[in-house]
Amino acid sequence: MKRHLRWALLLSLSVLVAGCGGTDDGGAGGGGGTPTGGGSTASKKSDLKVGLVTDVGGVGDQSFNMMANQGLEKAKSELGVEAMLVESQQASDYSSNLQRMAEKGCKLVFAVGFSLAPAVKEIAARYPDTQFAIIDSAEPAASNVANLVFKEEEGSFLVGMLAGGMSKSGKIGFVGGMEIPLIKKFEAGYRAGARTANPSVTVSAKYTNNWTDVSKGKELALSLFNEGADVVMHASGQCGLGVIEAAKQKGPGFWAIGVDADQDHLGTADSKNPAAPSRVLTSMLKRVDTAVFDTVKHVSDGSFKGGQQIFGVKDGGVGLSPLRYTKADIPEKLLAEVARMEKAIAAGEVKPPSTLEEESAFKAPTVSLK
Repeated sequence: MKRHLRWALLLSLSVLVAGCGGTDDGGAGGGGGTPTGGGSTASKKSDLKVGLVTDVGGVGDQSFNMMANQGLEKAKSELGVEAMLVESQQASDYSSNLQRMAEKGCKLVFAVGFSLAPAVKEIAARYPDTQFAIIDSAEPAASNVANLVFKEEEGSFLVGMLAGGMSKSGKIGFVGGMEIPLIKKFEAGYRAGARTANPSVTVSAKYTNNWTDVSKGKELALSLFNEGADVVMHASGQCGLGVIEAAKQKGPGFWAIGVDADQDHLGTADSKNPAAPSRVLTSMLKRVDTAVFDTVKHVSDGSFKGGQQIFGVKDGGVGLSPLRYTKADIPEKLLAEVARMEKAIAAGEVKPPSTLEEESAFKAPTVSLK
């Protein structure tokens, strides 16, 4: 009898522990994918449970969502938190996915992208004891919501300088995703940086009007290249993979510029074993991973605050990729002037425009490339 009781007790304990784990085999509401998690590999364990809900692009976008998940994985590894991920399949999943994270006991829940703002407003109000963090949206304004926003125009200004300075044709292009103020910030900064390096440069912009159509991104990039552009930047989520493919197809003399993550390796002959040359000139890094990791730290040490937190050049929130495969192709004078402008932006001496209206009135600073 004692032996039977002991086995019953052990069985009950094992069921209880399994029920508190980070894996949700039931999936997210509305077909939104399955949250995944598990124990940390960090030597220091934490009882902090953190959830992350992606936009529809998912972590395979090689860009925005991927960077957010990398920040969460770093927190899992270095801080010992329990990490849970759910990839939204459609916009109708957002609210149910956020709610699922809150109900599973996540102390902090990330919403990746401005599209999730209405869902965050709804769920954060329903779960006031849970902290939320939304990337790229100043809304909703609530004490339990951190709004992680970036000065995209600053990083785009720097890559725009490289594009304008490297262009042989005097024509460059831009492929955006949705025509919204956020993406116009990229375009405005890019245009201003390009004409800072080359006052006579012509910039043409096209929009995919979605985030996931890789073929559309390639189609628009090829059309820009065929119209005379020799450098094309993208800020279009997964569509940008098509922009990079277009530059690879066109070959030497044509460049793509990546965004969010370091996408430089994607322009090499083999992205899994990258080596120069690359058809990606540079990438405009947007350190979503840093923003996610820092926010987890704030919750962990009790210093979390709601409201806007802004990441720009000054604090390393945006900037250039390391140029691992293309630095030798870029004139030293151009690199030096880009570095000088980066310091000027950090010091507040140069303020890149964040709208096309501001860009049209922007007085480009003087640079010397001769």
